[in-house]
Amino acid sequence: MEAIEAFRRGLRELGWIDGQNVAIEYRWAEGRPERMRELAEELVRLNVDIIVVPSSIYTEAAKRATSTIPIIFMSHAGPIESGHVDSLARPGGNITGLSVMLPETSVKGMQLLKEVVPGLSRVAVIWDPATPSHKPGLQAVESAAPAFRLQLQTLPVRASTEYDDAFATMSKERAEAVLILTTPLYIAGASRLAELAIKHKLPMFGPIEFAKAGGLVGYGPNRIDLFRRGASYVDKVLKGASPADLPVEQPTKFELLINMKTAKLLGLTVSPTLLARADEVIE
Repeated sequence: MEAIEAFRRGLRELGWIDGQNVAIEYRWAEGRPERMRELAEELVRLNVDIIVVPSSIYTEAAKRATSTIPIIFMSHAGPIESGHVDSLARPGGNITGLSVMLPETSVKGMQLLKEVVPGLSRVAVIWDPATPSHKPGLQAVESAAPAFRLQLQTLPVRASTEYDDAFATMSKERAEAVLILTTPLYIAGASRLAELAIKHKLPMFGPIEFAKAGGLVGYGPNRIDLFRRGASYVDKVLKGASPADLPVEQPTKFELLINMKTAKLLGLTVSPTLLARADEVIE
């Protein structure tokens, strides 16, 4: 809800007031990916002017429902790799928005885990096969792993009911840390994932929401700020711009969060150099 309020605030700053000069129709998948297509088709039948989606899995559902109604994504992890835009500079279709650069931030996650745990050699990666951006994200970390002298254990997790089994498997196979690829499903379950990581004594990396929820390290753009800035795309389209001509915005600022409370629970010492680089240290 914080992200939704940031989006509404962004609209207000641009003069769009819900209930006055714009009407917002909300639809919630409630953690059930299979409902996304149905909800997107419902919005198409309502003949809305724009469909706003949070991420790649929602973008895919909306894309399958319409090729004409503009679709604006707020935090897409890999719009080119997922085939949702032709290029960042000229998306070319009815889809555009803001990217979170998942492949790059995930590779950065391996580097950060290695800094916190210098002897790290085996990392579990949790990813969702249903999320279009996760395959290119997974390929990026698999390609970069040898440079960090890391072996990866990849674990597909499609629902929150699979969290416990995933952590049991990674512990059984002697993973020493866990890297989470970003998706709304995992962000919604961040607290539970953090609890399991601590229970199994595993340093965890993910987007910044994960460090706030109890994970060890969080890195990436501020998702709440992305939703606020995403309102500018809605503003431009409502004023006549075509998504095909609106460049995808890439983040220019990435935040690093370190949860020292979790570090102490895991018995880890975080170097003063890394702490000095952090945008926020959670004590």
